[in-house]
Amino acid sequence: MRPLPPALRAYRIGATLLAPGAPALLRWRAGRGKEDPARLGERRGLASHPRPPGEVAWLHGASIGETLALMGLAETLAERGLKVLVTSGTRTSAELLAKRLPPGARHQFVPLDVPRYLRRFLGHWRPAVAIFAESELWPNAVVELAAARTPLVLVNARLSARSSARWAKHAPTTLRALLDRVALVLAQSDADAARFVAAGARAVAATGNLKFDALPPPADPALVEAQAGRLAGRPLWLAASTHPGEEEAVLDAHRALASGFPGLVTAIAPRHPERGPDLEALAIDLGLAADRRGTGASLEAARDVYVADTLGELGLFYRLAPVVFVGGSLVRRGGQNPIEPARLGAALLHGPHTANFADVYQALDEAGGARLVRDAAELADAVGALLVDPASSREMARRAGATVASFTGALARTLAALEPFLPAPTAAADAIW
Repeated sequence: MRPLPPALRAYRIGATLLAPGAPALLRWRAGRGKEDPARLGERRGLASHPRPPGEVAWLHGASIGETLALMGLAETLAERGLKVLVTSGTRTSAELLAKRLPPGARHQFVPLDVPRYLRRFLGHWRPAVAIFAESELWPNAVVELAAARTPLVLVNARLSARSSARWAKHAPTTLRALLDRVALVLAQSDADAARFVAAGARAVAATGNLKFDALPPPADPALVEAQAGRLAGRPLWLAASTHPGEEEAVLDAHRALASGFPGLVTAIAPRHPERGPDLEALAIDLGLAADRRGTGASLEAARDVYVADTLGELGLFYRLAPVVFVGGSLVRRGGQNPIEPARLGAALLHGPHTANFADVYQALDEAGGARLVRDAAELADAVGALLVDPASSREMARRAGATVASFTGALARTLAALEPFLPAPTAAADAIW
C-alpha cells in the first residue's frame, strides 16, 4: 500500500486541528436547518444505537439519490442475515430513509471527516465491510478503514471526465493513494471504469447503474386514483427536481401555454424542498397564482402553479403527470435522475446539461422516449405538443419505460462482485434490530 502523500498528511493534520471547532459548526448548521439538532452526536462518531450482535455491513451514500440506489443492496444483505448500517449526510435523506429502510437496517448520520470521530464510529460498529456509493472518497474515512483492515468497496462508482482531469492536474498522487486503499471499484459504466483504472484503482469492474434496479418512489394507488379523479381532466405537467436559474423558464413556459390550455396546472417539485416558499414567491412576482403543498394546499384546488415542496411524494406526481421535465438540465447541474419518471409512465423533457446521466439521456433521446429543450420557448412548445396529443405522449412514455428497462441488472452483478467481501450468510431472522 502506498504511503500517504504530503497533501493527504496535511489534510489529516488540518482536520485534527480544526476538530475542536466542529461542535460549534454543527450547532450553527443545526440553526440553519442543515443538521438534526437531536442527532449532532452522530456527526462526531457517537452512536445512537447499540451495536447488535453479528456482522455489520456499513453502506454509505451522500444524500437521497445515492442512498436510495443502495436500498436493493441493503434489503438483500439484511435478508442474508447481516445487520445493515446506512449512513448519509443530509437531513432530507434521513427523513426519507426512515420510511424506506428495509427490516434489519438502521440509519445514522455519517461522521465528519475527522480522524478521531471516524475511529470512534468504527470502534463502535466494527463493520465487516464498508460499501460507499458513487464518488464518496472522504480521505480520512478511507485511511481509517484501511487502518482498521475493513475492506472498502465503491459501488455505483462514477468519475466524470471533468473530475478525472481535475484530479490528474491538481492531486494525482492523492487520488492514487486513496484508491490504493479501496479493495474494489464497481463502476457505473465502461468509461467510468477506465478512468478509475487510469487514476490508479487496484481492482475495477463495470457493473452498471444501481438506480436502474431501484424500486420507483412509492405512492398509495388509492390516493393516485382519487387525485386523478379530482383533477377532473385539467391539463397537468410536472417540472421535477428543479434548481434556481431554470425555474424561471418553467414559469415562462406556463405563461406561454396558459391561454391555449384552460385550467392548466404546472407542478414544480424543487430539488431541495426547503426552497418551496422562495419558489412560491417567484411565481407570484411573475404574476401567477401559486399554491404550495407544504402549506396544505390541495392539487385539485391549484390555480396556475403548484409547488410540490414535500418530501417523498414524487412518486405521486410522476404517476399523475403525463409529461415531466427533469430538472438540473437547463442549468449546469448535470441533470437529475430520469429513471424514476420513465419507469412510472411519463414522457420526458430535459435541457442540454445531462452529464450525470449522459448514457441514459442519450439512449432515451435516441429511442424517442425523451426530448431535448434548450429554453423556455422550446419547453413550452414541447409540453404543448404532448398535452394536445395524448396518444403521442403515451407512446413517448412507453419508449422511455422500455429504454430504462433495458439497463437493469446492475444489482445482480454488484452482489456477485461483492461476494468475496461479505461474511457467511446467517439466519435471516437474526437480521432484525
